[in-house]
Amino acid sequence: MRPHSYLGNKPLSYPQHWLTLAFLSATSPPRVVTFDDVMAAARNLSNMTLAHEIAVNDHFQLKQDALSENSLAGRVKHIVHQAFWDVLESDLNADPPEYDYALKLFEEIREILLSFLTPGGNRLRNQICEVLDIELIRQQAKHNAVDIQGLANYVISTMGKLCAPVRDGDIRELKATGNIVEVLRQIFHVLDLMKMDMANFTIMSLRPHLQRQLVEYERTKFQEILEETPNGLEQTTEWIKESVDEELLSLSETAVTPGTENSSTPSLSPTLVLNNSYLKLLQWDYQKKEIPETLMTDGTRLQELTEKLNQLKMIACLSLITNNMVGAITEGQPELANRLKRISAVLLEGMNKETFNLKEALKSIGVQTCIEVNKTLKERDLPVLNAEIQANLIGQFSSIEDKDNSIWSLVDKRIQLYMKSLLCLPSPQKCMPPIPGGLAVIQQELEVLGSRYVNIVNLNKQVYGPFYANILRKLLFGEEAMGKVDASPPTN
Repeated sequence: MRPHSYLGNKPLSYPQHWLTLAFLSATSPPRVVTFDDVMAAARNLSNMTLAHEIAVNDHFQLKQDALSENSLAGRVKHIVHQAFWDVLESDLNADPPEYDYALKLFEEIREILLSFLTPGGNRLRNQICEVLDIELIRQQAKHNAVDIQGLANYVISTMGKLCAPVRDGDIRELKATGNIVEVLRQIFHVLDLMKMDMANFTIMSLRPHLQRQLVEYERTKFQEILEETPNGLEQTTEWIKESVDEELLSLSETAVTPGTENSSTPSLSPTLVLNNSYLKLLQWDYQKKEIPETLMTDGTRLQELTEKLNQLKMIACLSLITNNMVGAITEGQPELANRLKRISAVLLEGMNKETFNLKEALKSIGVQTCIEVNKTLKERDLPVLNAEIQANLIGQFSSIEDKDNSIWSLVDKRIQLYMKSLLCLPSPQKCMPPIPGGLAVIQQELEVLGSRYVNIVNLNKQVYGPFYANILRKLLFGEEAMGKVDASPPTN
């Protein structure tokens, strides 16, 4: 189940196992799930995912799914298409010419051109139907009186009137093409591009409407999915329960003091529990752990955000070590600090991939840092770093990846506190919290990333708040979650 759409260069996708596992883990009494139920849930999930992407991603566009020329499918497609155009060229060069394939092409071209017209374009519609009258052209072909080149020229002229400005160059190239078979081939190529342009224009026009209606629409669609899939909130419940258990344990440890007995049950704030659940997403293993069902539409964004945050954490750690060891030497050298930051960012690119050798990258950053620092010292006529200091610096860089590294733990804790403070603010975009100590080197990137994170969380709360309320009510107070939620938009 995959909608024909793309996010950046990545196709939209979502785990198929969610629908399947939900059926297998249905609670008593068991419910029979039909194939129609499965397909209905899949359609709802596909539609909801696509609507969500259009609404929240300003850069969302449809793109042509080009097959690699080296792939088997790509080679087969090329061979079949080339065979068709070879036959067409042979037919048109015959004596007398054969026009059957050409007529079918012009019939298809006419339908595509008509599909581009708005309801009010009657004049151009009539003209297209008149010029590309297939029955009339067929009669002309029988008498060898059809002007294929003239028809192609009309089609190109009409495409020029209907296409977006970005296609003007393609239209000029069509006009300059001499071979009629190549002209027809390129006409279909440009028509495909125009269809994609039209779809993306429609998406752009729909976006403001979807943004206004997204909360109500997405909540309603998700409710329909739950009605088709038993235990459709299983992963979400586990995600929230983990935070509940952690908070209860923390409260029980702080509430008990030596020599006293405390029999009262600690109370939890549902908002605190939910915020802590969202914070867990910044340390989530998206390759191995199941993402909560209510966050599937933002799974790709959250994964990219987490990967970028890990890179920023590493840069902050490297900066702290550098300042601690050679800060007195490099103080007042902002250009050097920026240069070291850029080097770290480049060498850490792709650090979240399994094939990435982090230890080697950190060693390389250490070597480059020593080179840059020594270069600056030489420019100031100061003695360069001795071998012992350089080895110590490189060694500390390499140790960052070690489990329980104290510097990494410190930076991670401070970033978590910063993100937590963002979640507690009524409007983070208007008043960003202060950056914790030691994170100044990544302040700009952290603020941008934090704003993106909070936007995802706030929209998710709006859409799925009633579902979370039901889960929290059951976990915290032992009440049974309600079967349905109010799908109306929340009131401020």
